Amino acid sequence: MEFLFEYGLFLLKAVTVVVAIAAVIILAISASKGESKSAGLKVEKLNDKYREMANTLRQKVLSQSEWREAEKQQKKDLKKAAKEAGDERQKRYYVLHFKGDIRATGVESLREEVSAVVSVADKDDEVVLCLENAGGAVQDHGLAASQLQRIKDHDIPLTVIVDKVAASGGYLMGALADRFICAPFAIVGSIGVLMQLPNFYRFLENRGIDFEQITAGKYKRTLTMFGKNSEEDREKTREELEEGHELFKNAVSDSRPQLDIDNVATGEHWYGTRALELGLVDQLGSSDDYLMKAAQDADIYAIAYKGHEGLVSRLQGAMSAALESAGLSQRAPLG
Repeated sequence: MEFLFEYGLFLLKAVTVVVAIAAVIILAISASKGESKSAGLKVEKLNDKYREMANTLRQKVLSQSEWREAEKQQKKDLKKAAKEAGDERQKRYYVLHFKGDIRATGVESLREEVSAVVSVADKDDEVVLCLENAGGAVQDHGLAASQLQRIKDHDIPLTVIVDKVAASGGYLMGALADRFICAPFAIVGSIGVLMQLPNFYRFLENRGIDFEQITAGKYKRTLTMFGKNSEEDREKTREELEEGHELFKNAVSDSRPQLDIDNVATGEHWYGTRALELGLVDQLGSSDDYLMKAAQDADIYAIAYKGHEGLVSRLQGAMSAALESAGLSQRAPLG
């Protein structure tokens, strides 16, 4: 046990050092850039991007005569397509990206992107969310999921594509999709709730250090890192986790009623192929294939909002993420 206590102190020191180094790096980057970047919405037409990339490769692999012929044919095809379309508007895909962390910090950009899209898109269009999220705090990922619900409330079709991971809070977001796609080896699921923290009570007691905690309200604080935890504290925490788990299960069931929720809400995760068998997703595939295929007959726009984040908030975010990753936070994450 002495070893474990010493290791716990070492872990705390290590986290402190990592946060300090991160702070120095952020300060250096901020100083070099002058903190001059302002917030704004960036829109990129992916049809043009795909065409330019393909043409760059064609120029390298084709002979000059072959390239001239291909270029001429491409111009004819584009002109013909524009003529056939006439005044008729093509279907539009609005592509959003969400890369999650424990605090779901990307939700600040997501809410702005969703606000922009729902102001323009209609039921004939489609929103595609490329999601990478391993989960985190309940309230933060719940807010992220509520942003996707806004899209559905406007009757705009929502497709979520997972190339790597959509677990726990990430799956809560993905389950809202009208069409849920994932890569064969993507990790999906983890419908469960977790809370963990170290306790240094015996270590402090052996060294004659008292820990005082005064609360107003019986359950204002239950489990603690430094005080003595009772079985009543643990039981109350279990009740809170069970309540959060039940809310999680209900949210997934509402979005995907065909699921055998009790069978999949065990906290386990699965690879894409098995997730498809269990009904956690609708089909297998990658975001690249889906968007390139859609670009053949529709306009594809990538939407990204870049907010101005001050130095203090970035330092706070880095510190919170480091503490939560080390299990030193009392916030209750989804997983």
